Formats: sequence, structure tokens, C-alpha cells
Amino acid sequence: MLPKHRSFFLLLENVIEQFFDRGILRIEAYLLAVENIWIYSFDLTQEELKLLNEIRRAKQQLLLEIKELENEMANVNADLEAMDYDEKSDCTMKQMNIGRSKFNMDPKKGIEYLIENELLEDTPEKVAAFLFKGESLNKTAIGDYLGIGKDFNIKVLEAFVQEHEFKDMILVTALRQFLWSFRLPGEAQKIDRMMECFANRYCESNSGVFESPDTCYVLSFSVIMLNTSLHNPNVKEKPDLERFYAMNKGINEGGDLPKELLKSLYDSIKSEPFKIPEDDGNDLTHTFFNPDKEGWLWKQGGGRIKSWKRRWFILTDNCLYYFEFTQDREPRGIIPLENLQLKNVDDSKKDHCFELYTADSKEVIKAAKVDADGRVVEGRHLTYRMSAGSAEEKEEWMKAIRASISRDPFYEMLASRKKKATMPHEN
Repeated sequence: MLPKHRSFFLLLENVIEQFFDRGILRIEAYLLAVENIWIYSFDLTQEELKLLNEIRRAKQQLLLEIKELENEMANVNADLEAMDYDEKSDCTMKQMNIGRSKFNMDPKKGIEYLIENELLEDTPEKVAAFLFKGESLNKTAIGDYLGIGKDFNIKVLEAFVQEHEFKDMILVTALRQFLWSFRLPGEAQKIDRMMECFANRYCESNSGVFESPDTCYVLSFSVIMLNTSLHNPNVKEKPDLERFYAMNKGINEGGDLPKELLKSLYDSIKSEPFKIPEDDGNDLTHTFFNPDKEGWLWKQGGGRIKSWKRRWFILTDNCLYYFEFTQDREPRGIIPLENLQLKNVDDSKKDHCFELYTADSKEVIKAAKVDADGRVVEGRHLTYRMSAGSAEEKEEWMKAIRASISRDPFYEMLASRKKKATMPHEN
């Protein structure tokens, strides 16, 4: 008869063979079975108990690694499903992205481009819906387009205001929603048309609140002026509630509005100013409008399984940005090209590959990306490997990237000093 431990390991070997036959997802059941076989079939010595505990710890570690592999396999499967893309759809998305960029630089030309390329119907209602959705559109540009005094633009403005739902909203809430959807232009005539459309829409949605749209129009302006007076640091004398009552005396077709209404408007503005969209010049759309190069590339991931993901790359300002989709406003990752090097590489899974790397092969590339939870985290890549669609396309990308790679002598000096500091001293 075999010794206890030998018979156990023969049984273990048999179980492992079954495990390989049936697949990785059943491993936990097999490990538990082995553990139970040992516990209930033998009288365990201290040495065997110690070995059992080691197996348990190894099992937990193995299960953790299996979980990581399952997650990475799920990501790979999702990527494979996404690979079945429609080339025509990609072309349409690219054109739409160009149209949005053109709109943000010149609203009139942007709309013309979208209509000419049959990406947008030439009707006020369709243009208004496009502006109201506002996807990747600059709100100053929206305000500029809505403010144009031509007949078509005025109809777009009217349809744009109709996109807003003001029913059962108090006036200040409706104003907050309206003024956040675009940035008011500076010209008085344009503001007049916009606020008139707003007043008509509000009264249409809330009949009986005011005697006429004119009352709503005047009160809306009064609220905007109050917001400026209370929250602009350059205004020294802040109006009190009594002053606000006096400002709006007799505006309701000769009568006064209820003081409770005016007080609620005053308190709301005093406690929370309007959030007015600001054009601070840092809009990423402007950054990406005139890139050195842009297009689709395959990017190799940095996980345990080296999966490939198709990303839209934009090369500009000595940085390489990559996006999941062409219409995305924010990049998934940023690779500053400072002090990087570039080379051709062969890859068994992809053709036309090239790779970014540092002079010190052990140095992590300074980069950032957005993780699964939406947080911006530091990249941990030693290299970035990309694959182009053709040999010609690869050469174009490599030429453009090489022209964008910048050199910082201080960085190289620091890297040299760091390398020297980590070397052992000679006696």
C-alpha cells in the first residue's frame, strides 16, 4: 500500500489532469475537492497540516490571478466585438467631428459644412436640435450663431428655445437652464431677440403666471441685472430687497407682481448666482482643431494580456493624444513626446508597428490616462507600441512624430545624474 502522502499526490495529479481537460473556470471546484479529499480521507500529521495551509494560501493567490485573467479576457472580448466596425460609419464620424471643430471656430461655416456633407438637414428645427444637444460644441459659438439676424438664424433661435421645457418651473430656474445652454453675446440687439423668445416660451409653458410676455421679458432682465449687481465685485452698492421691489414696480401690465414672487427670486439669486458658460481659451476643441496629424491607430495595452485597442490619435503641440471615438471631447490618454525616441518594430500579431520609448529602457514614459473609474492616473508604460493600417501610413506617422519630439537638455542631465547615483561606488 502506498504511503499516505504518496497516494494523496497521485490523487492530486489525477485531479490536475481533469482540470486541464475541463478548463480554467472549474479550478476552484477542483481545489476544494482536493482539500476535502485530504481532510476526510487521511489522519493528518503536523507536517501534512502545514502543507495543507500552504496549498490553501496558494489556492487563494491562484484564484486572485484567475480573477485578473478573467477581467482581462472580458476586456479582450469586448475589444474583439468592437473590431467589427463599419468603415462608412467611421468616415461619417470623422466628418462630423470636423464639422463640430469648424463650428467652434466659425459657426456659420461649420453649419454649412455639415449641411453640404449631408450630416445635418437644412431646416431650422434640425439645426436647433443639433445646437441644443451641444455635443462638443463651444457655447460661445452657439450664442454667436443664434444671435445672427438673418431670417434662417432667427427661425433656428425660435426652434432652439422650443427645445427647452419650462413647464411648472419658477422663472429663476428656467433662466438658469436657458442661460447655461449657450453664452449670451455682447450685442444688445441679439440679447433682445433671445430674451424675447425666452419670455414667449416661458409664458406659453406657464399660462397665467404673468399678464403678458412683456412682463416676463422685463422681469427676466431685472433678475439678470440683480445677479450682476449682487455678485460682481466691481459693483460696490449691492441692491437690497426693497430696491428690487422698486425696480419692478408696475411691470405687470401696470400692476405690481406679488412680493412673495419677487422675494423668492431675490433670495434665489442672492444665495446662488447664475452659472454663465465661460470661454476661457482652454477649450480642447481649439487645441485639436489644426493638428499636425490625426487618424486611427491600433495601440497595444499594458496589461498582462497584450490586447490591441483601436484609438483615434491626434498629434499636436508636441503631444500625442488618443481617444476612444472621434467625437469624444476629452482624450483617454496623453503622451508628451519630450525626450522620447521612436523605432520600427516587428510584432507577431500586428503589421506596420512602431514604438515610442525612452533612452533608458527602464525609465517609465511620462504620460497620463483615464482609468475605468474616470480618474486621471499616471501611465506606467516603458514603451508605447502602435500599429498603422499600411506601411505608407506608418511612415507618415513616424515622420510626423519625429518632427514633434522635443529635447530638454536638463531632463537628459537629470537622467544621467540619476543613473550615476544608482551605480555602486568603487573603493
